[in-house]
Amino acid sequence: MEDKLQPSLPHISVMEEEMTQFFSTKPISVFVDATLGAGGHAKRILETHPEITKLIGVDQDPEALALAAKVLEPWKEKVCLVHANFVELDRVLQQEGVTQVDGCFFDLGVSSMQLDTARRGFSFLQEGPLDMRMNPLQELDAKEVVNTWSERELGELFRDYGEDPRWKAAAKIIVQERRKGVITTTKQLADLLATGLRTKIRGKLHPATLVFQALRLFVNKELSVLESALKKMIAHLAPQGIVGVISFHSLEDRIVKHIFREASAKVKERGHTILPILQLLTKKPVVPSWKEVRSNPRARSAKLRFAQRN
Repeated sequence: MEDKLQPSLPHISVMEEEMTQFFSTKPISVFVDATLGAGGHAKRILETHPEITKLIGVDQDPEALALAAKVLEPWKEKVCLVHANFVELDRVLQQEGVTQVDGCFFDLGVSSMQLDTARRGFSFLQEGPLDMRMNPLQELDAKEVVNTWSERELGELFRDYGEDPRWKAAAKIIVQERRKGVITTTKQLADLLATGLRTKIRGKLHPATLVFQALRLFVNKELSVLESALKKMIAHLAPQGIVGVISFHSLEDRIVKHIFREASAKVKERGHTILPILQLLTKKPVVPSWKEVRSNPRARSAKLRFAQRN
């Protein structure tokens, strides 16, 4: 059977209830889902806000967009789907004739559908090509990084993007192995790290987890574009407009926290206090309930932050 993203694959939108609550008191005309995925969060927003006139769904994965189109079919007259990275939000909004939005949501990271589709190469639990591109049209993939970068470059990548305490050892193992031949599959890389690092680990975390995380973040430029994209979105928020972000590891959450806090800080100019751009709706991140984590273990690391334009 051809390996395609399918709606039947186990994908559950994380913290749907909490997300809905933050938007519940705000009338919404224009909404932007900056990371549409399979359309789960967008569907919930459309169900709970019938007053929406336009929902713009952005995703860099064309297969995810195709699935979302089916999920959002009942609202097709209101929905505009755009194949783009969220760093292109300025262009997307201009293209759609939108200057201000009432609500925006970012669901960061890789989706369950992408993880469960072996040929996309995101998961070390399945045999697949060493790819990890969310946008299959881009040139750089994980295979090129693993097989061409120097040991120092790989180590710094695993340290900075994966926060892997064994970054030096992981890089050394990869460089030694590729002298024997090209590393081409997810299982090949995962087995290599599991064998080489097993005596150096404690706990239940698979030795390949942080390396795969680092590769995925870098290949898709997830961290480098997040700050720019979130600032662009804040600039396009209408007065009282609301923006929310779900992140799944500390590097993402750190960026969101910093941007929200900076935009919500009071500024004094010539002895006068200037109203900050944002008001924090979550001083601390909201985390999923134990019940949700039990039913969807991939939600366990999620952190949800919300802010509102003044």
